[in-house]
Amino acid sequence: MPELVYPPVITAAKTMFRVLDLRVTVEGKQHVPRTGGAVMASNHVSYLDFIFCGFGAHESRRLVRFMAKHEVFAHKISGPLMRGMKHIPVNRRAGAASYNAAVDALRRGEIVGLFPEATISRSFTVKDLKNGAARMAQDAGVPLLPVALWGTQRLWTKGRPRTLTRRHTPITILVGEPIDPAAYADVNAMSAELKIRLTALVDRAQREYPDKPSGPDDAWWQPAHLGGTAPTLEEAAALDRPARRTPAA
Repeated sequence: MPELVYPPVITAAKTMFRVLDLRVTVEGKQHVPRTGGAVMASNHVSYLDFIFCGFGAHESRRLVRFMAKHEVFAHKISGPLMRGMKHIPVNRRAGAASYNAAVDALRRGEIVGLFPEATISRSFTVKDLKNGAARMAQDAGVPLLPVALWGTQRLWTKGRPRTLTRRHTPITILVGEPIDPAAYADVNAMSAELKIRLTALVDRAQREYPDKPSGPDDAWWQPAHLGGTAPTLEEAAALDRPARRTPAA
């Protein structure tokens, strides 16, 4: 079936990059397979992360099918776009069906993208990961690619106003070496390895990022351990707790 929706959306995103003169750096794009299934598992610091994680596969001419909450598919504007791009709805009340749809897509040779932290990290450091990414890779027998994003939080993140007209923002996309599921008999061990690699990539992206906060009022996007004013992991967990309606699975 021809892709009628995804290519125009990519064109629109690239136009946005040019208009805002975003300084997008992609490293490790050779790790994205040109054929066959793969899981791209990214850290999560912005509402725009799916755009930039997907852009990490652009060089390999692959379209990433992202898992997203079903409410996005129910929206009158985003719903048709999400369905047209063949993304995968996640309904927490029917989690098995969402999971099976993702594994089926991987077995058909698709690349599936997800954010194993489940929600945006207010601390801008890697939170504990759900093991779904590792389980999918093992069940489908496909590689698991850690992806680090940095700078996207400066455009739009949780608890901050949108700054979608901000120009010249550096955006870093690092695609790590694939994790072979055959090397791990235990899904928890594979998920632990994903966190180690993802944390290392995020740390590197932060260290090498070309911009620094311009002053105390601009330090909100920098993690606390680098001298920024973002909440620590513990503080961020406390902020997220009241919004949580049900316990994490």
